[in-house]
Amino acid sequence: MLAQQPKKSNVVAVMKIGLISDTHGHLDPRIAGLFAGVEHILHAGDIGGESLLDELRAIAPVTAVLGNTDQDLRHCGCRDVERRTLGGKTFLVIHAGRPHGLSNEVRQMIFDDDKPDVVVFGHTHHAERVVENGVLFVNPGSASRPRLRHSPTVAIAEIHPDSRVEVRWLTLE
Repeated sequence: MLAQQPKKSNVVAVMKIGLISDTHGHLDPRIAGLFAGVEHILHAGDIGGESLLDELRAIAPVTAVLGNTDQDLRHCGCRDVERRTLGGKTFLVIHAGRPHGLSNEVRQMIFDDDKPDVVVFGHTHHAERVVENGVLFVNPGSASRPRLRHSPTVAIAEIHPDSRVEVRWLTLE
């Protein structure tokens, strides 16, 4: 009798990354469920306190940058800019990073140096997706204080085996 070979799975692994910004000290309790299964969380600033980072770390590893209201978080290792490679894609995380309003220093970092695949930013408090010079800019929106009649949102970036990056926004209403 021949031993049976295990069946090969046709399931293709997709890496999921939670994107969040502008929490301002409030983590909506629904975020834990929305981020269930993410392998990493990128927080694009205006965090609002180290305890919020601890809550996110209970879900998945976190990379967070300082926002314009976070100067007191330098002691916990947060910086102005972070670069992470996740799922074979390079993410640059900054707080104020709209493609049209970048400082020359940040523009050089993004477009001239080691160009990232995705720039995750916040600050404007509304969800946005823009592609400029082959770089995907993603703002997950504000998870706590949306502006201009927008709903509070977070996002999930999905990195597919074929290197595609898809972004889904999730509303917190």
